[in-house]
Amino acid sequence: MLHNIVLMGPPGAGKGTLAKQLKTAYNLTHISTGDMFREAIKEGTELGKLAKSYLDSGNLVPDEVTIGLVKERLAKPDCESGFLLDGFPRTLGQAKALKELSKEINRPVEVVVNLDCDNDELVRRISGRRVCKNCGAPYHIESMKPKVEGVCDLCGGPLYQRKDDNEEALKVRLHHYVVDTKPLLDFYEEEGLLKNFNSLQGSQHLFDEVSAFLKK
Repeated sequence: MLHNIVLMGPPGAGKGTLAKQLKTAYNLTHISTGDMFREAIKEGTELGKLAKSYLDSGNLVPDEVTIGLVKERLAKPDCESGFLLDGFPRTLGQAKALKELSKEINRPVEVVVNLDCDNDELVRRISGRRVCKNCGAPYHIESMKPKVEGVCDLCGGPLYQRKDDNEEALKVRLHHYVVDTKPLLDFYEEEGLLKNFNSLQGSQHLFDEVSAFLKK
């Protein structure tokens, strides 16, 4: 089975749901860049301190720092059974660096799972998304309604729409995603690692399809 996975796809394609399913089913370690930064900062590693200095000043963390953190994170014992990288790489430079560093620690990327989704569907999904202000539980005004409108089923907290979860903001985000991501997809296609999946299908069907591929 393929264990070391990079998960790619536009906002709203279902990466988060798929990552949770794969993590639970196959004991994979799910690593998002945000979680990785927070963990390194909490642990007080040298790279964590460096990342914190950029974040505290409102600046983007440079590639070399992010790449160092990824190498540090993938080398940890909990990645021995496999990892799911979500949110990294974001640039061609990061993808090339990941190729080298993952080989250095003997945990090379084995497959890049890319979730394809029609832009109109992505806008529908994300513009209808609501989140609990207290516990962060996700809902949708059409496909995942709470029992009581505007109230979280789990904790009773209020539901809200994130500022960038509106149609105009989404179109800008999707445009940037396409522009920034195409070189990565081309790179992984050339490497023979890219596998595309249609995320318009239901989450369970998508999980079954990805699982079947990983087990080949």
